[in-house]
Amino acid sequence: MCTEDLAANMALPLRRCCMRTLGTNYCASLLNVPCCPDAGRSAFVATVPVLSGHRLMNTNSSRKCGSLSRCSLRLPRSVPNACHYSAVHSDAKVKDPFTLAQKDLKNLYDDIKKELFVSTAELKSLCHYYFDGKGKAFRPMIVVLMARACNLHSNRDGDLLPAQRSIAMISEMIHTASLVHDDIIDGSDTRRGKKTINEVWGERKAVLAGDFILSAASMALARIGNNAVVTVLSQVIEDLVRGEFMQLGSKENENERFKHYLEKTFKKTASLIANSCKAVSILVNPEPEVHEIAYQYGRNVGIAFQLVDDMLDFTSYANQLGKPSAADLRLGLATGPVLFACRQFPELHAMIMRRFSLNGDVDRAWRYVLQSDGVEQTNYLAQRYCQEAIRQISKLHPSAEREALIRLTELVLTRNK
Repeated sequence: MCTEDLAANMALPLRRCCMRTLGTNYCASLLNVPCCPDAGRSAFVATVPVLSGHRLMNTNSSRKCGSLSRCSLRLPRSVPNACHYSAVHSDAKVKDPFTLAQKDLKNLYDDIKKELFVSTAELKSLCHYYFDGKGKAFRPMIVVLMARACNLHSNRDGDLLPAQRSIAMISEMIHTASLVHDDIIDGSDTRRGKKTINEVWGERKAVLAGDFILSAASMALARIGNNAVVTVLSQVIEDLVRGEFMQLGSKENENERFKHYLEKTFKKTASLIANSCKAVSILVNPEPEVHEIAYQYGRNVGIAFQLVDDMLDFTSYANQLGKPSAADLRLGLATGPVLFACRQFPELHAMIMRRFSLNGDVDRAWRYVLQSDGVEQTNYLAQRYCQEAIRQISKLHPSAEREALIRLTELVLTRNK
């Protein structure tokens, strides 16, 4: 399924889309999963072609409907009439993405702190607070692997260019600045298992810290000296603001609501990954096709990452996520699991429009989601985005970095925090 088709069908129920395309019995046999007799809670499958020779985790396919247990399922090695693209067929174990990128990410946070040079001790403490080296550096890791994969695709050696590593640093700085501002807007008191900046120093100083980190990222971006890269990464900041405004609103029409949710998800989460990947490709390859591959990989992985995050808000405890569970509901946000659950529990529509503001709304919405297949369908939707990410990145020449980016899609789908 091509990108345009994927985007056009995202707002449709996955079961209806699958049945229309392949038929109920074939969809069930494709994954060797029997259809559940309850038509309202059938086992759903994705129809995007699967990369031959690689495994994606289908974490809920063979469970009983309504259960939140997780299991794995190997997808078939080929799908009839699927788009075909090259892949590495090797018995060699694919390297862990984080291990492969470790060399380039060494001292990343120390180098970021150098970019945040300030003489005021308190401002320094605020700006350095989240750059403590305890995070996984997910976004810089993707940027580094994409840079190396694009370098090798362009008949260069795989070594990272200084400007490419700068982009990895800038992506983490922009992301962290957005977290600081998000915590202020949401009134959050914990982040990554510790108190938020606004909780420790207050909202006013937290706003200034976020602004300062963003300004330091902008200065580092300007020093790269590539106008195309500056334009691409500047789009990220615009998208972050627009996405935050979108999050403040709700759509009454059901189909418009889901489209609104996915667009907001792209702007708030995936745009940074997509445009950072595109930026590192621009530095080594003049071909727009390569830029689009990098962009689409980042876009699809970024959306899948957020879909899984929204799912975990219903299936993980606070000590796993580093933030309170049901946080989105308490903020008045209707994420994927809720929007899918609406199809089985129409009572949720009114709660969504009032942003779960009445007493008992959050608890009732929570129960409806868990009684529905909303979590399951959100998981399948994330799988479809990951499969599209694989289809895109597989257009690059084979390399260890390309295979690690493919492996990363599985890690995105199976993470628990």
